[in-house]
Amino acid sequence: MTRTEVFVPAPAPTRIGQRVFAWGTRTFVMGIVNVTPDSFSGDGLLAIGAASSTSDAAVARARRMVAEGADILDVGGESTRPGHHPVSVEEEIARVVPVIAAIHATLPEVPISVDTSKAPVAAAALDAGAALLNDVWGVGADDSMARLCAARAVPMVVMHNRAEAVYSSVIEEILADLRAALDRARALGVPAENLIVDPGFGFGKTPEHNVAVLRELARLRELGRPVLLGTSRKSTIGRILGGAPVEDRLEGTLATTAIGIGAGVDVIRVHDVLANVRTARVADAVFRGGNL
Repeated sequence: MTRTEVFVPAPAPTRIGQRVFAWGTRTFVMGIVNVTPDSFSGDGLLAIGAASSTSDAAVARARRMVAEGADILDVGGESTRPGHHPVSVEEEIARVVPVIAAIHATLPEVPISVDTSKAPVAAAALDAGAALLNDVWGVGADDSMARLCAARAVPMVVMHNRAEAVYSSVIEEILADLRAALDRARALGVPAENLIVDPGFGFGKTPEHNVAVLRELARLRELGRPVLLGTSRKSTIGRILGGAPVEDRLEGTLATTAIGIGAGVDVIRVHDVLANVRTARVADAVFRGGNL
């Protein structure tokens, strides 16, 4: 596939909060703010300090990420790692809403995303200042998140996921599942420009499937929507690196960032903002004609 086929035409711009994202101009960076005690990456704020200091810690992390170049902050209150403990709607709201409100009050110009698959949590997060919904079960049968996006006129990330990692052709089935989800969302009133797709690296996929997704990422441009990629610190990278623990997966993550940008990815969701921003700027200069 040629560079022109990957990058042209770019999807129409999307407004997220106070910012308009002009897709195709550069790669945007989403910084991860985990408000959990059991994040796989070891950075969950509830595991780092007392609950009473969580909002202050989150604001400090948000400030640092924005200073390092983050364009969006993604706040999540429930781990999605294998074997995670389910969290009730009430507990998840109690975790994320104060954090979102505190970050929004401190950095009102920075778009905040809420990482949740529960519509009531998403609604409470929007009330607190979030401007984007990031649903790890975006291809699921439940349409409540899409209905909320339509009612509140906010964009959403539709991520691919499966309960079992069984495929005949992984990339073709990902594309088919995402097309169906996009069609449902549009039928429920979500404008096309408010839809972002995510291939779901590490979700309902084996390591071999994840590598195949990276190899065929450019195919997602066929959907006509901006593409978000979240590979940061994930176990497939550790496996490729001979069993590297979470804290030793930065270089592998940066490799996937560069691969993704070469394939036309628009947003990278990461823990280590500064290193990924620098990687993205170099990759943008090569693939998108960014400033030298």
